[in-house]
Amino acid sequence: MEPVIKINTGASKGDIRQKIWDYIEEKNLANFPRPVHNRIPNFKGAFGACTKVTELQVFNETSEVKVDPDKPLEGARMAVLQAQKTLLVPTPRLRSGLFNKITPPQEASKEQLRICASAQGVRDFSVPVDLDAKVKVDLVVVGSVAVSEKGCRIGKGEGFADLEWAMMSSMGAVNESTVVVTIVHDCQVVDVPDDLMGSHDLTVDYILTPSRVIQTNCQLPKPKGIIWTKLDTEKLKKIPILKKLQALEEQAGKDVTLGATPPAAEPGLQNDEPKRQPRRRPRRNTQQDAEGETSQESRQERGIESGQRARQQPARVRKESRGSGKGDVDKEAAKTVKGRSRRVAREQGSEEGGGEEVSQRKLPQSVTTVYLGGIPTGLRVSELKAALRERKAAPLRLTWQGAQHRAFLDYSDPQGADQALEALQGLCLNGQNLQAELAKSQRGQKKSGQRQNPSTASKSKMSPPKSDSTKEMEQ
Repeated sequence: MEPVIKINTGASKGDIRQKIWDYIEEKNLANFPRPVHNRIPNFKGAFGACTKVTELQVFNETSEVKVDPDKPLEGARMAVLQAQKTLLVPTPRLRSGLFNKITPPQEASKEQLRICASAQGVRDFSVPVDLDAKVKVDLVVVGSVAVSEKGCRIGKGEGFADLEWAMMSSMGAVNESTVVVTIVHDCQVVDVPDDLMGSHDLTVDYILTPSRVIQTNCQLPKPKGIIWTKLDTEKLKKIPILKKLQALEEQAGKDVTLGATPPAAEPGLQNDEPKRQPRRRPRRNTQQDAEGETSQESRQERGIESGQRARQQPARVRKESRGSGKGDVDKEAAKTVKGRSRRVAREQGSEEGGGEEVSQRKLPQSVTTVYLGGIPTGLRVSELKAALRERKAAPLRLTWQGAQHRAFLDYSDPQGADQALEALQGLCLNGQNLQAELAKSQRGQKKSGQRQNPSTASKSKMSPPKSDSTKEMEQ
């Protein structure tokens, strides 16, 4: 079958990803979360494609199945649980381990199994699997951005699927004969050149789409273990379980020498390409330099200039102009960062270590603020937002104060805040547990649903505790 998307000669992995993401967005082929850029696309028809995994002979012969936590693979996780097989799901971004074994309640209903197959199930119905556990995985299901009929796979560029396979291989949980399946939209099946595949890249044996089941008969070998020279000390800091694996392999007499840390701030995991800056949908970034190309330096300079103008105003003027939208300086700043440009400037400032990010939007009067403390050093606001979306606790507005290791989350009403508090319990990012609770100054206002200004909540949060029951971990 002829691919829907044509890949140009000499295209890189990044070029292929971008072409796939752009096409899916342009043709409106995806469900939430959107946009699909920098994600494994949750394509329309994903659940139906996932059910085809039960048609594979290997599925009926297997007892333990590892399925990635991506949203479009939810149907595959559901199928494994309904077949009463052991479901293993990797820890998101490998922050706190490698596997979680999903254990549904006894005689679980279909609705309970659906919850177990979701991100909530990984939190509420999972048991961590230690590296020492004797695990034998017979079938692996991974998400992809692009894949060829020959079995060459391209992920979203962070290398987690490749690294998970390498770690499982080191544990003896998988081998060359372990079957790998990927589930994608038909448009994601493209001609991926074999020469783009490295020794660390995971290949696939079957491709499931809404309309087809493709057996690839891939001739390329699967990775045989962790290639330590493709990792660096920064990755070991972000993924603590790698340190334990490194120690085990060193004891076994293997060479575990790490590669040099690249000068880039965020090198990719086991990825031959330098990590690209996150890209938004094309229409979101329209500011260009004089030569017609997007200029990051010019955006930085504009951000610095706007910050300098703000600092030149007295504190009282800045506060009033921000609240009321009046004043010549505020009008000029509003014109500069209005709409799409404001989003770019705000995200850029927060990514570069800025103190506070506040999403600019009108909020209902019943808004309730949740305090999130213990944010680890180096965590990006985009990573926090991803974690909130994953737990279905995305707020109406997020006030980011990374330098103070905290953030404030505004929800539409007290009920929404309560649901978010419940979802955020046990949240762990970069190996550090986060503390979520109702902002101090709003605890007495919970019933009335009065809105608390984030800056006021911040000041109140730093005030001395009144009793032992209200003590909090603060910076």
